Amino acid sequence: MNVKIVADQLCDSEAGFASPSHPVQPLIKYGRLPEFVALTKPRVMMLAVFTALVGLISAPVRLDPFIAFIAVLAIAAGAGSAGVLNMWYDADIDAVMTRTAMRPIPRGKVSRSEAFVFGLVLAVAAVAGLAVATNATAAALLASAILFYVVVYTAWLKRSTRQNIVIGGAAGALPPVIGWSAATGDIGLQPLVLFLIIFLWTPPHFWALALNRRDEYARAGVPMLPVVAGRSATTRQILVYSALLAAASVLPWALGFAGPIYGVIAAICGALFLWLAFQLSRSGEADRRAAHRLFVFSISYLFVLFAAVSIDRSANSSPSIRSSHGARIDARSGVATQITPNSISVRAREV
Repeated sequence: MNVKIVADQLCDSEAGFASPSHPVQPLIKYGRLPEFVALTKPRVMMLAVFTALVGLISAPVRLDPFIAFIAVLAIAAGAGSAGVLNMWYDADIDAVMTRTAMRPIPRGKVSRSEAFVFGLVLAVAAVAGLAVATNATAAALLASAILFYVVVYTAWLKRSTRQNIVIGGAAGALPPVIGWSAATGDIGLQPLVLFLIIFLWTPPHFWALALNRRDEYARAGVPMLPVVAGRSATTRQILVYSALLAAASVLPWALGFAGPIYGVIAAICGALFLWLAFQLSRSGEADRRAAHRLFVFSISYLFVLFAAVSIDRSANSSPSIRSSHGARIDARSGVATQITPNSISVRAREV
């Protein structure tokens, strides 16, 4: 593993620390704000926030709107910090790949030490904010997701094994569980099913991208599956994971977590995903369109599926209602549970 010496980087003159010829300057100047925003991988961050929000909405406990806003903001900051620290560590790889060469660090717009400090501050603030606003369980899950993505995936798996995306996908699958836990203080079967869906979605999504970027990954020394196993083996693996994903996507309906609206949407989207994966497996070596179609559809697939969870949940369930004196009244049973200032989140079962 390529070990980076943090102490040396923190002494980098670009960091803006005091020196006789380099006075103290703000870490983020106004003119460079877009560069720091870019470090957070906004598109990836928004996908994490969206799936976390679905978990939060799906929970059978309603958070105060302000607390829910703080929770979502903290999750966004946590996802952003993971992106920043990923770019900090992978700056050497990013510089030699066409897809990533225009990121802020390779272009010299932000130094690696600045990125490290920025990412670390974001991570600490996100975990602390979520712990204060909601509960320790949600904060611990957020911290675990950040550490897993940065340490296990970025610093270890990405450069050492073809299974990097498979195992590393666990970090990206956690946001719905975090959102659910923020509302309930607990983890149940439903958030784990949503976790499974994202976990199985990750390999075909990224391998479809990697198929058309195989030369870049090879040049950077990243052992992505298309690089070490070839196109044929990769398309077969994509087909297998797509079949597992299509089956897992109907579990919320099969287990009674979602109604017929979700069931129909999941079945149609799963069939389309599987068909595109089958077309990819039958395509030729020179055909780049099949992989691109699957990659593009996979993004829409996850959005549509989780939007369907939220819509179906709103249409077919009666969440808990907060009474005016601080009690939570279950809409089905009519049983009231006293809510104290220290128990904003009530133990329940979903993401």
